[in-house]
Amino acid sequence: MTNPAQTLFINGRQLPFENGETLLEVARRHSIDIPTLCWLKGVTPTGACRICVVEVEGARTLLTACTTPAAPGMRVQTESSAVIMARREIIQLMLGSGNHNCAVRCNDNLDWTSFQLRVQEEDGGLDLCPVWGDCRLQDLAYRYQVTGRCFGTGPTRYPLETVNPFIVRDFSRCIQCGRCVQACNEVQCNDAISIGYRGPAAKIITGGDRPLKDSECVFCGECVQACPVGALVEKDARYAVRPWETHKVRTTCSYCGVGCQIHLHVKENRVVKVTGVDEPPNHGSLCVKGRFGYHFISSAERLTDPLIKENGRFRKASWDEALDLVARRFRQIRDDHGDAPMGVLVSARITNEENYLAQKFARTVLKTNNVDHCARLCHASTVAGLAASFGSGAMTNPIADLDQSKVILVTGANSSETHPVIASRIKRAVRYRGTRLIVVDPRNIPLSRFAAHKLTPRPGTDVAWINGWMHIILKDKLHDADFIRNRTEGFDALAQMVEKYTPDVVAAITGIDADELVSTARLYAQSKPAAIIYCMGITQHSTGTDNVKSLANLAMLTGNLGIPGGGVNPLRGQNNVQGACDMGGLPNVFSGYQPVIDVAVLKKMENAWAATDLPARPGWTATEMIPKAHNGELKALYIIGENPMLSDPDLNHTETALKQLDFLVVQDIFLTETAQLAHVVLPSACFAEKEGTFTNTERRVQRVRRAVAAPGQARSDWDIIADLATRMGVTMAYKNAQGIFDEMRSVTPSYAGISYNRIENLSLTWPCPDLDHPGTPVLHTGQFTRGLGRFHAVGFQPPAELTDEAYPLTLTTGRLLYHYHTGTMTMKSNGLNERAPECQVGISIQDAHRIGISDDQRVRIRSRRGVIMAKASVSNDILPGVVFIPFHFAAAAANRLTHAALDPVCHIPELKVCAVALEPTNEASNRDYAIT
Repeated sequence: MTNPAQTLFINGRQLPFENGETLLEVARRHSIDIPTLCWLKGVTPTGACRICVVEVEGARTLLTACTTPAAPGMRVQTESSAVIMARREIIQLMLGSGNHNCAVRCNDNLDWTSFQLRVQEEDGGLDLCPVWGDCRLQDLAYRYQVTGRCFGTGPTRYPLETVNPFIVRDFSRCIQCGRCVQACNEVQCNDAISIGYRGPAAKIITGGDRPLKDSECVFCGECVQACPVGALVEKDARYAVRPWETHKVRTTCSYCGVGCQIHLHVKENRVVKVTGVDEPPNHGSLCVKGRFGYHFISSAERLTDPLIKENGRFRKASWDEALDLVARRFRQIRDDHGDAPMGVLVSARITNEENYLAQKFARTVLKTNNVDHCARLCHASTVAGLAASFGSGAMTNPIADLDQSKVILVTGANSSETHPVIASRIKRAVRYRGTRLIVVDPRNIPLSRFAAHKLTPRPGTDVAWINGWMHIILKDKLHDADFIRNRTEGFDALAQMVEKYTPDVVAAITGIDADELVSTARLYAQSKPAAIIYCMGITQHSTGTDNVKSLANLAMLTGNLGIPGGGVNPLRGQNNVQGACDMGGLPNVFSGYQPVIDVAVLKKMENAWAATDLPARPGWTATEMIPKAHNGELKALYIIGENPMLSDPDLNHTETALKQLDFLVVQDIFLTETAQLAHVVLPSACFAEKEGTFTNTERRVQRVRRAVAAPGQARSDWDIIADLATRMGVTMAYKNAQGIFDEMRSVTPSYAGISYNRIENLSLTWPCPDLDHPGTPVLHTGQFTRGLGRFHAVGFQPPAELTDEAYPLTLTTGRLLYHYHTGTMTMKSNGLNERAPECQVGISIQDAHRIGISDDQRVRIRSRRGVIMAKASVSNDILPGVVFIPFHFAAAAANRLTHAALDPVCHIPELKVCAVALEPTNEASNRDYAIT
């Protein structure tokens, strides 16, 4: 029964409300429409537009529903004559204040078709608003039969701004609602724009009233999506397409591991625009790549036909010819040499279904466990370290849990550039929820300005500072003794190990100030729940597994596991790294991390696949396959959606190794640097051209849907794999991706309860063991997957290569906001290339002065393995003695310099630390350098 003290009346209906709700929130919750223009979900309501005015009994004036708190007994009218009159006047003023040709005559009663005809007659179809037909102001003008021509249109005060690579700003259409400012400042927390000047001169400005391209704007496009009129429009879509000419297809973004839900807007088999979907994990937000980096889909450079290399040159071939050749050569090498000489690299970019089928192909057709993918280069140490500590090598908590964290530790993760949507969530937690942020990084990353504390360790010293934290926590008795006693093992050995990591000792190893070490350790330990966020700055080391185990130790020591807002949370760099691992794209496990050496598992898979003689020993990792290709042990390699000629360490060695192969097949959407070395190239469909699923960084399984047809003869990866398997005598007959998924979940316990029907609209997180299970957002709530969490007594070991007189600087590598991985996709978008046109090497002011290098000067960077050239970017954002190079650019490939030393546990390469030297140069471009 409704509590009379907590009800009000809207349009005569008695409705309950909750404390703190506004009239607008109460109305919307009960499906009562109150129109708005300035209101934006998730931000502070301002009432600026006054469209949402309502009549409240006893009030002297009309009140804005978005700002008026609900109170017991209120009687509200949302469409009274006074309300309608006020809204009509407001709409008339807005229409008359700028260039708005929403041409409904006063008191005209036109249907929508007649409305469009009227506009065309009166304006000649000229200068129609670019969002005509998709404008909230236009909708309201039609709803209330209003035209601004009753007041007339004044001259345009500010010119159109078209110099930005992604966004056109039309100040003549701006209604000063403020939604873009709130979207920028309160949702994304980028603080790039504000409302400037006063009165009639008011406008949306950046710092110094500069164009967006010269401001702090990161072009996430949140403002464009928030704009209710045509003041902010995507540059490529402006006047190129009308809303009614497109249809929307919901799918999952194919860039980083956040897994943002997006709408692809399609016209005539071409993606013309991308918008965010208001669902987890992104709730409508996107980054610049997800919103504006879609041009690769319809690029003229897409592969459209199979290619066969003859006499050093490619020629087009039919599918039958190409696949028959591949089948014949694979069969010959398998029969002549057995299982070991062949390998398959699956991909973090293709779907779960395709990864599952690729590893099945390797094991049932090629009879090899030599199957791996790029997680070996980014998160193999996560899988190994967290599995050893917890029993599961995955992110323990959902992204949304960051809202509940009292402290967030971000280490080895430049989230603002690699996972911007997660970075925005962190910034909101700091700004609006009082969360304390600790950033640990050798560079001054964008998140640093939100940090309560910023620690700057020397690269490769992570175990030392983490052990130092644990030393302080134990000394101050800030550990969670109950959690340790009841839920863990191995504590005594850890406690003994960290005794020697005093603040002074750690300061000498890492360069971190001892007092800062103490204060941050105490802050983390005393602020439960506390979340740990990390990425490849932790994993890509010869001690990567130790680094991950150390973070796991820290979380267990303080009891920050199995609780909302806590956990150890690796961020996956590519869209389906998690899924590729889950699907068995690794040399030692089937799907669901079922060991290939387990006899019962092996028998189960043989029965499910109707296969015999599945290989029962772990295969070679990706970082083992390349050296074995170099020495002739690996004869053939099937690479699907990977580009090791840019992503692998020591590229000179990688190139030589790939050229040594008897037979190389590359399956991709572009003729990548790796594909250029292949004997056969197979054209595949991209994410927008296929059905399937991706699994994001938080274990969320989400749908991928076909929006456009693949170009030319390109086919879905699963279709190619199945066809090839059949030609080699193992029938793989699937009607569609769903059939593959159903088979996968039948043999994969953690996915058993996930079906296409269940995730048609809402996603699920694994483990999800049956169809009635709701999924598991937080892992290890009652107990760890392995039973007891295990502490590992891990001591500090220096990087494999240290600086010396010849190579006095430490190189670390990473990503840029505007590019992705090897640039295969992002470099097809002109706007992204404009923002980051070439490789730059980051160097401190002190080092630049010492060496004699100025900003923007070309420099030569040498390591013991290679030489590249790039422009210098001199700043205070990097630790002296350290240089930073992004790894996206083939013309200045950072991995020609990096070290191939491997973590002994997971065989991940040390991409984040090597010794280099810098010197100025007058050379204009890179040449093929090799150090022998």
